[in-house]
Amino acid sequence: MNHLLNIFRLGIKELRSLWHDKIMIVLIIYSFSIAIYVGATAAKSEIHNAPIAFLDEDRSILSRKIIDAFYPPRFKSFKLASFDQGDEGLDAGKYTFVVTIPPNFEKEVISGKHPAIQLNIDATRMTQAGIGAGYIQQIINREVANTLHQSTILPVGIITRMKYNPNLEGSWFGGVMEIISMISLLSIVLTGAALIREREHGTLEHLMVMPLSAFEIMLGKVWSMGLVVLTAAALSLQFVVEGILHIPIAGSEILFLCGAFLVLFATTSMGIFMGTIARTMPQFGLILILTILPLQILSGGITPYESMPDILQYIMKLAPTSHFVSMAQAVLYRGAGIEVVWPDFIAMFVIGLVYFSLALMLFRRSLSASS
Repeated sequence: MNHLLNIFRLGIKELRSLWHDKIMIVLIIYSFSIAIYVGATAAKSEIHNAPIAFLDEDRSILSRKIIDAFYPPRFKSFKLASFDQGDEGLDAGKYTFVVTIPPNFEKEVISGKHPAIQLNIDATRMTQAGIGAGYIQQIINREVANTLHQSTILPVGIITRMKYNPNLEGSWFGGVMEIISMISLLSIVLTGAALIREREHGTLEHLMVMPLSAFEIMLGKVWSMGLVVLTAAALSLQFVVEGILHIPIAGSEILFLCGAFLVLFATTSMGIFMGTIARTMPQFGLILILTILPLQILSGGITPYESMPDILQYIMKLAPTSHFVSMAQAVLYRGAGIEVVWPDFIAMFVIGLVYFSLALMLFRRSLSASS
């Protein structure tokens, strides 16, 4: 009972210290509010206001229909007078696409010939270039088929149903994934910074002379900083993701937060481990950069987990964030229940125990060396 009371009091001490650290408070508020909103709305993968220019050498009814079919918000169209304007616009980054409709285009189409339309693309804008080329081809084919009064229906009917995100809104994916990334980042930062702050202020030496064990000191930091991140994530999910961004949550938020609790057990232990190795905040920041970037990029939150090399997939299975991303996507996107995500829960718990044990071993050794 005394051990539990000590852990509780140490956690309260950490919460009070965090409350007086205004920079950290601002960082937490920013990370789970403005950063979530910016991450969801700024980096969109779908076509939006893509600049496209047309050089109409045919000047027919069909060419005008094709040009008029490109309208906002997907495209922002311009009309050109010469080839040189198109080349200059692509070189200057003014246009992403330049479409050239050749002379006698409509006449050749009606006569059954197969005239070619030239499409020049600024491939340095990779996302727009890849997606926009498909859009442009579909729009031109549709207008030509309508002019010839031909049916575009294939012999085999294809019925497409978009699950969860029918309009393929990029913000729906970005908003939730930003919360997942911030949970991992802030939990490591807060626990590591709390340990370094005590070492710099000399309060760690005060704890060492008290009847406290390294286990109690470490667990006090883990539960208090984990509680702060978990509370901030729950509020962000409720008010920012669902309230401001209007992103629907398909599954149980309680189940997601339970999974977040397990991953916080691992990531806060990682923060203690890094805070023990680093002696100053600049050193901790450098170690954090080398750690958090692979965790966020290779955990399946930015790129599909299955698209990575097999050896990298096996390595990342040792990271708690890989299982957390898999669990979160299944619960929040597809409405999965515990019967689906229980392997990820077990994996996060086991990995958390391993990370906690390693961090505790190093933390004890550090305290022994300092005494």
